[in-house]
Amino acid sequence: MSQSHVLIAGTWRPADASGTFSAHDPRTGEALPGEYPTSRWSDCDAALDAAQAAAVELRTVEPAKIAAFLEGYAARIEARADEISELASKETALPVAPRLAAVELPRTTGQLRQAAEAARNEHWTRPIIDTAANIRTRFGPIGPVAVFGPNNFPLAFGSISGGDFAAAIAAGNPVIAKGHPLHPGTTQILAQEAQKAVEEAGLPAATVQLLYNLDFADGERLVKDPRLAAIAFTGSRRGGLALKAHADAAGKPIYLELGSVNPVVILPKALEERGAALAEEFTGSCLMGTGQFCTNPGLVIVQESPAAQAFVADVTKRFAAAQPGVLFSKSGLEGLGESVDGLKSAGAKVLAGGKPAADASGFSYENTVLEATGAQFLEAPEKLQSEAFGNATLIVRTSSTDETKSVIRSLEGNLTGCVYSATDGSDDASYDAIAPELRARVGRLINDKMPTGVAVSPAMNHGGPFPATSHPGFTAVGLPGSISRFAMLQCYDNVRPHRLPASLRDENPGGVWRNVDGNWSHGAL
Repeated sequence: MSQSHVLIAGTWRPADASGTFSAHDPRTGEALPGEYPTSRWSDCDAALDAAQAAAVELRTVEPAKIAAFLEGYAARIEARADEISELASKETALPVAPRLAAVELPRTTGQLRQAAEAARNEHWTRPIIDTAANIRTRFGPIGPVAVFGPNNFPLAFGSISGGDFAAAIAAGNPVIAKGHPLHPGTTQILAQEAQKAVEEAGLPAATVQLLYNLDFADGERLVKDPRLAAIAFTGSRRGGLALKAHADAAGKPIYLELGSVNPVVILPKALEERGAALAEEFTGSCLMGTGQFCTNPGLVIVQESPAAQAFVADVTKRFAAAQPGVLFSKSGLEGLGESVDGLKSAGAKVLAGGKPAADASGFSYENTVLEATGAQFLEAPEKLQSEAFGNATLIVRTSSTDETKSVIRSLEGNLTGCVYSATDGSDDASYDAIAPELRARVGRLINDKMPTGVAVSPAMNHGGPFPATSHPGFTAVGLPGSISRFAMLQCYDNVRPHRLPASLRDENPGGVWRNVDGNWSHGAL
């Protein structure tokens, strides 16, 4: 497959390109072989036309066919697992083992299979039948969805293979994938296998389409286009909020996952009880994947004490001793440096690191620990809670539980918030004082473990109050919940029985809320 071709309406065709770009090896900074296109608007226009037609066809496709596509696609990814993992490693510097081959790729195929099961059983549609009024509702597909993938998860969050993609497809929507320019080769392999799986399942040709890259103006034009029904974006706050402004102006739902500082509060007795173990655990979480996780713990709050001083010293020593990892890109390296400089200018003190790694040939920054007092944080909370995406963290030392509460009250919306407390219950009063404040500001409240793991579970919430995400009521991880982002509530009023979706017909035995003679009941799921 030529690298200059994009996938539109089931065909790999030459892009109408305004330019080309190459991926780079983050370990060396050198360009990798191959050039990929930045598409002009004509490619977007063609993809939108094809997606609009595919959306109409998909409304009459049996859920079993959509499930067959998702399962077939998962199997095809597994058949090329070694090739995909090797290329993704070259383009991102993420290790093949265990990260890509043993963790991220199985997570990706697992999500696709969970989405297949959700498509097949249709529980996500939540049908309601009011027989007395002959009114029925259920959730159904919203229409063409554009998925913008991030740099840090080329497979599990990728535009053409990740959770947003799987959820949108499971709801019966065609997807226009906008790849991330840091891993175009990996995205191309995935698109090839997705196209073949579409053909095997007998779905419309434009169910899955791929554009590698767009300029900012065309990206903004894309999200405003009336042929597009919804958008999913995972990435930087700057890019996501720019797209959101245009989507909002057009009245278009857009689901952003923008990351956060993910505050970790370690209560006093927990530090006394197991401070060294917590320093080790915290360091490992912060430096995992060079800190390039949206759930990376970028802010830790401790109450001043001898145990807190020992914890800070231990963390600083561990950060300084650890070998700095590799960042995804030159822009990521520059962005991390700018963020650290911003924290310093707001009053934070550097305890370790604070500059690019001197002996690195690629994109690498020294492991960085900064600190500030609670009073300093409260003087400039907007600046001191800015995310430094990478291997850097800020420790805030508060003077009391009340000041810890004040710091938490000043936080914006986050994906996660964690509290460590003593196992003997001696921190319970402090926990009870601060947990309600933290609960209101995070999507996932965690006790006694770091936030970097995000389980693919129906009970998971990978979301949170703005600006961590664009809407606090939705999750980007966890099926079938994540599907509801790409669904619309469809009401059928006095519609003839043979014209109803199967799940809304009177003979449907379960999984519905039903009103019979004024008595509401719910069928078995």
